[in-house]
Amino acid sequence: MTTHAYDDNVVIPLLKQTLLWESPTCHAASPRPGAFLTAETVDLAYYDVIVLLISGGKDSIACLLHLFDLGVDRSKIELWHHRVDGHPDEGSTLMDWPCVDAYNQALADTYGLPIYYSWLEGGFEGEMLKENAISRPHKVETPSGLITLERDPNRSKIATRRKFPQVSPSLTTRWCSSALKIDPGRRALNNQERFNGKKVLFITGERRQESASRSKYFQLEPHACDRRKGRTARLVDAWRPVLEWDEERVWDALRRHRVIAPVPYRLGWGRSSCQTCIYNGPRIWATLRTYFPEKLEPIARYEREFGVTISRSRRDVITIAQEARPFEINDLEALEQAMRTAYTLPILAETDAEWKLPAGAFAREGCGSD
Repeated sequence: MTTHAYDDNVVIPLLKQTLLWESPTCHAASPRPGAFLTAETVDLAYYDVIVLLISGGKDSIACLLHLFDLGVDRSKIELWHHRVDGHPDEGSTLMDWPCVDAYNQALADTYGLPIYYSWLEGGFEGEMLKENAISRPHKVETPSGLITLERDPNRSKIATRRKFPQVSPSLTTRWCSSALKIDPGRRALNNQERFNGKKVLFITGERRQESASRSKYFQLEPHACDRRKGRTARLVDAWRPVLEWDEERVWDALRRHRVIAPVPYRLGWGRSSCQTCIYNGPRIWATLRTYFPEKLEPIARYEREFGVTISRSRRDVITIAQEARPFEINDLEALEQAMRTAYTLPILAETDAEWKLPAGAFAREGCGSD
């Protein structure tokens, strides 16, 4: 092969692939094109749309603040939030913090960013009560309005749940993550023509430090919805900007930008997952029993109805809560806000001196999925 032919057929194609990312910080760990174990910096200007999944927790907020630090064009950013309990009008309040929707809206408003909500019709409770039926439709907010993504009855599996998701790395067993978060995001990407022919960066806030499974994640890789070689020419890269960060760096990002810790951390939670997350440790259940008994009783009632507990120990949440010591909550402002659907607290501290590390920082009591 001549030098020119080698350049044309080998060197230049490799450059086209790798120059999308700043190669000094990218280390490929797979022969799969575009998959990098480490990619702490990407070329944000390359993408047309940046979708950031915002949970209302510290890690997804740190992702957003990191984009600002990198000088992102903010007009490209849109926030997506998956409602675990479904739309508020559907009436389920079984799992999540009542203030989470309003908090995420307030965060988006603070930075002048659009936020779009998606959810499984009926939410967590509706899916859990499914009996000899297919799953309900997904609802997805878009810039053009709300769309409903129905199920294909010829391709959808009839199934029965009738029990809580179980603590497991398997997304089939721990179905809440797949049914209520991953699937809505996937279907939202696949069913909006505005992404066709566009380059989309899809950002989530996992960190290696959180669990053994997350320690193995690629930091940058083609998303499952990527169709760059398909008819729609939709390029979607999945990027986890804080994957290599430790928790101290996350809190430092919030401190530098004066973002006040969200309510769960102020109450002692180490993660801002669902309020009644299946990963809650004994002290979290004890704290719920002490301060939020109205959230604990429905969980226990379903455990009795199903004859299956959340805990692998087969002890119900009431028993677990009685055996542990609750947190002593001193942040009365956060405690009052926790059960309100309207969010009235400030998002930003007025001065650096007013920013405080919350009680839940660096906590190790289980309260969120691995």
